[in-house]
Amino acid sequence: MTDFAQKYGSWALIAGASEGIGACLADQLAARGLDLVLIARNEELLNEVADKARDRHGVQTLVLVQDLTDPDVGARVAAATEGLDVGLMIYNAGASDRTATFLENELAYSLKQIELDCVAPIALAHHFGQAMKDRGRGGIVLVASLACVAGSATIAVYSAVKAFQHNLAEGLWAELRPHGVDVCCTPLGMTYTPALARMGIEYDPQSQMLPENVASEIIENIGSGPVHVVGEGNRAVASQVWTIDRRTLVEMMSAATMDFAARRQI
Repeated sequence: MTDFAQKYGSWALIAGASEGIGACLADQLAARGLDLVLIARNEELLNEVADKARDRHGVQTLVLVQDLTDPDVGARVAAATEGLDVGLMIYNAGASDRTATFLENELAYSLKQIELDCVAPIALAHHFGQAMKDRGRGGIVLVASLACVAGSATIAVYSAVKAFQHNLAEGLWAELRPHGVDVCCTPLGMTYTPALARMGIEYDPQSQMLPENVASEIIENIGSGPVHVVGEGNRAVASQVWTIDRRTLVEMMSAATMDFAARRQI
């Protein structure tokens, strides 16, 4: 068993594993010898990811077809994984599929974002974090977004829930690090995933990362918490952004996201 598998094995759980970054995380973790628990709503895509991991790397897989906004998601996942040594939990779900103002979106949609990006990661981190603490090893990763740096027009709730993940990871890092458990929030810039393609966005190598590169950097930096911004260019931007006064920052972020929303409607 590799050193990586000894620290984070023998099972890794990936929430949001059906495609894009999640599928790449699954393949790369399987290559390191970890068995996989894969969670998402799309059973067909999940089975494809699981089959690929088994065929290429000879690992075990457990597919959980689960809506992460279900109020009992924590209990369901806990029951399905009972007896498994889940030493790594990566919460990769929660991409925004809309660019509209807060009042243009239905209230139910915004509440679903909170359930997906706040409630579910708390439930899973609480369950698996306790076992990791007891064993004295493990890792928790919350895959966030650079939208967390400030509230922003057309993605007000999304930026808020990603800021929640950012702060949650920092607090958990401080609490669990003394017990041998790594916690890291990994904010991303724009990444060319199937979800982004479905929004009608074309690939731009100058401004977008590829999911396989994002997955690789996340895995390499699980122990670099409490926060590791993915992508050298994104880290440069973040280091500047976090020094700007809040009003100016919100105005800058809003101008950028409103322009993005306008271009989507052309």
